[in-house]
Order: sequence, then C-alpha cells, then structure tokens
Amino acid sequence: MNTTTQRADRWWRADSRALLTLALPLILTNFAYVALTTVDIVMLGRLGALDIAAAGLAIALFNQLRTTGTGLVTGVSNLVAEAHVRGDHARIRELLFAGFFWATVSGGVFCAALLCVGPLLVRLGQDPAVVGRAGDFLMILAPGMLPCLWFQNLRHVTTGLKKPGPLLGITLGSVGLTIGLNYVLIYGGLGLPALGFVGVAIATVAVFLLSFLVFAALVLRDRTIRRHLRWSGSRRWSRDAVAAVWRLGLPIAGTYASEAGFFSVLTLLVGTLGVGALAAQTVLNQIVYIVFMVSAGLSHAASVHISEASGSGDHGRARRLGLLSLAWGGAATLVIAVPYLVIPESIVSLFVASAHTADRGVIALTVSGLLIAAAMQVFDAGQNIGNGILRGIGDTAGPFRISLVGYWLIGLPMGYLLGVAADWGVQGVWIGQTVGLAATAAILVYAFLRRVDRLRKSATGHLPLEAIPS
Repeated sequence: MNTTTQRADRWWRADSRALLTLALPLILTNFAYVALTTVDIVMLGRLGALDIAAAGLAIALFNQLRTTGTGLVTGVSNLVAEAHVRGDHARIRELLFAGFFWATVSGGVFCAALLCVGPLLVRLGQDPAVVGRAGDFLMILAPGMLPCLWFQNLRHVTTGLKKPGPLLGITLGSVGLTIGLNYVLIYGGLGLPALGFVGVAIATVAVFLLSFLVFAALVLRDRTIRRHLRWSGSRRWSRDAVAAVWRLGLPIAGTYASEAGFFSVLTLLVGTLGVGALAAQTVLNQIVYIVFMVSAGLSHAASVHISEASGSGDHGRARRLGLLSLAWGGAATLVIAVPYLVIPESIVSLFVASAHTADRGVIALTVSGLLIAAAMQVFDAGQNIGNGILRGIGDTAGPFRISLVGYWLIGLPMGYLLGVAADWGVQGVWIGQTVGLAATAAILVYAFLRRVDRLRKSATGHLPLEAIPS
C-alpha cells in the first residue's frame, strides 16, 4: 500500500470515527423518542383495528407538526457550534433562549391546530368513527407539543456544544416509563382506573414532560453547559438571536414539514381505503419511523461536522463526511431490511394482535407493505442524510425546493395513480411513496456533490465564489 493510499485510509477511518462518535448518542436519543410512539402503537394494537387506526391518524398529525417545530429550532445547533468556536458564551445563551421562544410559539400554535382539525378530516374523506376517536386522543396529546419542542431545543443546544452525553441519561428511563405508564393507564393499577384508549395519550404527554425535566436536570449538572442556562447575569433576550434562529430554521422547518406532510397526506389517502388499510399504514409507518432514527442521527452528526470542515475551508473533508454518512446510512438500513424479508410476519405481529379475523387481515396487509419498506427505508435514509449534508455546507433552501419536487410532484402523484387510479390499493400508495423518496434522495446527493465541488474549486481559485449557487 503506497503512502497516498495509507493517508487516505487514515482520513476515512478518522472521519468515520468522528462521525459515529457524535451520531451514536444522537441515534440512541432518537430511539428514546420513537420508543414513545412505538410502545403506544404496540399497546393500541391489542385494543383493535379501530383504536390503532384512530391513534395512528392522531399520531401522524401530531408528528407532522412536531417535526415542523423541531425543524424551526434545528438550526440552533449550527449557530451554537459557530458561537462555541469563537468562545462567545453570551451568544450561546441568547441562542438558547431564542430557541425556547420559537419552540413555545410554534408549540402553542400547533397545539391549537390539532384541537381544531377534526371537521377538516371528515371533509377529506376520513371515517367519522375514526376521526371521533382521533379527536379524543388529540384532546389529551396536543398539549404535549410544548415540552416535546422544549426538549428538542435543549437537545440542539447540547449537540452544538458537542455535549450530547446528557441525552443518553434519559434513553432507557423514558422507554421503561412509557411501558409502565401505558400498562397502568390502559388496564388500571396503582389505584388508578382503567382508561383504555385515552390512557395511551395521557402516558405519552407525561413522558414528554418528564423527559424534558430530567434532561434539563442532567444538563444543569454539566459545568460547561450550565453557564449557558443561568436565569441571572448577562443578557439573554436578543432580537438578533431570535431573528437568526428564524432565518436558519424556517427553510429547515419547511423541508421537514414538506417531508412529514408527504407522509401525512399519504396516510390520509390510505385512510380513504378503509379502517384496515389505515391500521396497516399506521404500523408500517411506525416500523419505518424507528429505522429512520438511525439516519436522523447520522444526518445531524454529519451536518455539524461538515459545517466545521466547510467553515475552516476543508471542503475535501466535507465531501468525504457527506459520502461516509450516506454509506453508513445505506449499510445500516440494508442490514435492518434482512429481517423484513426473512421474518415479516413475526415483526408485524409485535404491533398487531391476531386474535380477531379483522386483525389477521391487517397483519397480512402490513406484511406485504413491509417487503416494500425494505427498499423504501434505504431511500428514506438517503434523503434524510442528504438534507443534513446540504445543510452542513450552508444550503438550507435547496433541500426545501428539492423536497417539493421529489415528494409532491413525483411521490404523491405516483401514490395516487398506483393506489387509487390503478386500483393497487395500499400497496400502490406505498410503491409511489418509495419512488418519491428515491427521487428526492438522488437529487439531494447530486446537489451536495455539485455544490461542495464548486466550493472546492472556489477555494483553490478556479471558480469565483459568487458563481456558487445557493
């Protein structure tokens, strides 16, 4: 092996280590959050198809807005990382409070929207019985939006400081608490009555709130972070910080909303095909959502590292980090896809009981979708990581425009044509969804490579900086 090859090998190894060191705690934290809705779906699956369909619809709408709100504060991590490099502690404190401001404003607006959405769903062709049950669920779940987004803001601050450690402290605790609370509130215990369906919503909100409080308590024990959370002392409120978080976060929120909206509209489309189809869609979405957390951690870690590399002018390393994150994401999702192909019935049966004939029909329908999901999640990882690496080199508007093309101009029409017009049913919708994700991933990766190569040429004097597209 020659010297150049050895040096390149060391670079790839070092970059992989740096990427995974930050990504792994983020992935574990993502799993902690997705565990909340996963446990909900598993427990609801024991109550019947109507309950799982109604809760699935409610959770899909909640996640749509939660994802949008999370996008609004995602840029906090990049802004904090820049301030941290400069040693500007006052700026970090201002960004922390600016993030909490936007988390609170968006959380309040989204909570109100969830409480008023019922009549619109009926007009969109959803089963009135499902909508009624979903409304009961959202009445309790909607206020949980606030602590959920507060948690996300604090998470992005610690990530920007490269101090994700406190995130790990709540992972196992939140999962165990969710299981315990769900069981007690659904079936009764510890002196509490059996609340059934609505018990799941109560448990979820309680865990959102406790997760935030525990995370804040753990963060306050870290001396490096604690100085940025003081309520007294130097100035905290800053119009400039509030505007900076808004400017960076708005296109990210738009991208996240576009992606989540794509899945939500497809869920509504599936809902017009019947309760069984909507129940199957709920289970399939949750399974794919679990796997999505791996690429979400890689995407965020790659974004932070690429921001640093690009900011220091090392565009070659930024390119390597982008390709490495895509490779790790593809490898992880391909490995996870193996059980989908080998034991699909066993996987689906974890989410849906098979005691009733209707439930067995839901299992069979979901199994067919799980085979499609094996390919779908690979492309889903590609588009998620593609968003992060483009954001890392300073392009937040591009992913939003690309999402409009991939999701709404390709994926949604394909889902409708195959699922409804061609009468392929829910499987056709899932295939259309996969095509949309694949197209989005391909365009994002192309845009990243094109932009980072132009940045490299600009840095070496071969291309004027103003020639680089935004």
